[in-house]
Amino acid sequence: MRLLHTSDWHLGRAFHRVPMLDAQAGFVDHLVTTVRERGVDAVLVSGDVYDRAVPPLAAVELFDDALHRLAALGVPTVMISGNHDSARRLGVGAGLIGRAGIHLRTDPAACGTPVVLRDSFGDVAFYGLPYLEPALVKDAFGVDKAGHEAVLAAAMERVRADLAGRAPGTRSVVLAHAFVTGGQASDSERDITVGGVAAVPAGVFDGVDYTALGHLHGCQTITDRVRYSGSPLPYSFSEADHRKTMWLVDLGADGSLTAERVDCPVPRPLARLRGTLEDLLADPALAVHEEAWVEATLTDPVRPADPMARLTERFPHTLSLVFDPDRAPDDPGVSYARRLAGRSDQQIAEDFVAHVRGAGPDPDEQAVLRDAFDAVRADDAVREVAR
Repeated sequence: MRLLHTSDWHLGRAFHRVPMLDAQAGFVDHLVTTVRERGVDAVLVSGDVYDRAVPPLAAVELFDDALHRLAALGVPTVMISGNHDSARRLGVGAGLIGRAGIHLRTDPAACGTPVVLRDSFGDVAFYGLPYLEPALVKDAFGVDKAGHEAVLAAAMERVRADLAGRAPGTRSVVLAHAFVTGGQASDSERDITVGGVAAVPAGVFDGVDYTALGHLHGCQTITDRVRYSGSPLPYSFSEADHRKTMWLVDLGADGSLTAERVDCPVPRPLARLRGTLEDLLADPALAVHEEAWVEATLTDPVRPADPMARLTERFPHTLSLVFDPDRAPDDPGVSYARRLAGRSDQQIAEDFVAHVRGAGPDPDEQAVLRDAFDAVRADDAVREVAR
C-alpha cells in the first residue's frame, strides 16, 4: 500500500506578514497531482491543518477545496487535529465526511478505533491520535501524571489492544502529533512543554509498522518506522536550511517499508544574512540571495541610517531586520532579547527569582513555577477550544 504522509499545513498563516494562501493553494495542487500521478493509495495528514482554532474564511475554503479534490480521486484520506487546530471544529461532520473517504480523527476517545483499508495483501489499520493535551485528557486515559509520555503511552495501549484482536498479519499505521525525542525543532512551532518536558521517546510507538508524525516543521527520520513529514512551506527563517517535502511510503505485505521524499513547491528561497550593512550591500557572493526572502542581521557597532531602505534596494524581499552589534555577552549594551535568546519561560522566571533575592529557586519552588506555567498553558488550550 502506497501512503503519502504530510502534516502542518497551517492554512491561514502568513510568513512575516506576507500572505501565504496562494502558496498553500499551490501546495494543495501539488498534493493532488502527486496523489494522482504517483499511484497513492492513502493520504495521511498528521495535524495542524489550520494555523489557529478559528481560521479565516479563505483558509476554510481552501481546506474544503482540498477535501473535495481528494474525495474526487477516490483515494482515502486519514487526518488528525494538531495543537494549533480546534479539534471540535475540525471534527464537525466527520461521520458524514467519512462516507466520502475523508476520515477525520479529532476525538481522543477514538484512539483505539482505526480506519481499516484493504489492499491485495489484507488489512491495514490506521489509528489517528490527535494532539493530546495532557491536562485535558489525563483523566479520560486514567493516568495520574499530566505528561505527554503518559497520555501517549495510554493511547498506544488502546491501539495495541485493538490490534491484538485483529486478524494475524494486519498491518498498522499510527498518525500522531507530538514532539518525539531526537527531533529538531524550529522557531515556528508552538511550545507544548508540560512539566518541563516536551519530548516523548520514540519507543512509545513500538510495535507499529509506520508512525506518521506531525508538529515539527523539518522533515526528519527518527527511526526507519517513525518519521516527521515537516511542513510543506516555511513559516520561520529558522527553516532556511529545510528541504520541504512529503514522505511517499510503500508498506509491504510483511510490514516492510521504503520511503521517498517528494519535494514541495516553495514560492521563494529563504536566506539569513549577517554582517555590517556595507558588507551585505557590497559582497558579490550574496548575489544568489537577491530574489530570496531575507532576514538580515546587522552587526554594525552603531546603527546605520535607513538600513531597511538601503537593504531592499539590493534585496527587495527583505522581511526581517535584526540589530546584533558584535559585543561580548557580558557587555551591558547587549540587548535584552539577545540575553534571553534560547531560554525557556521557566529559565527566565528562575533567573528573575535569582536577580530579586540573590539566590535561585530551590527544587520545591521550581516545581511551583513549572506547575504555574503548565496551568496557564492548559487554561489557554481550554479557552481556545471553547472559542
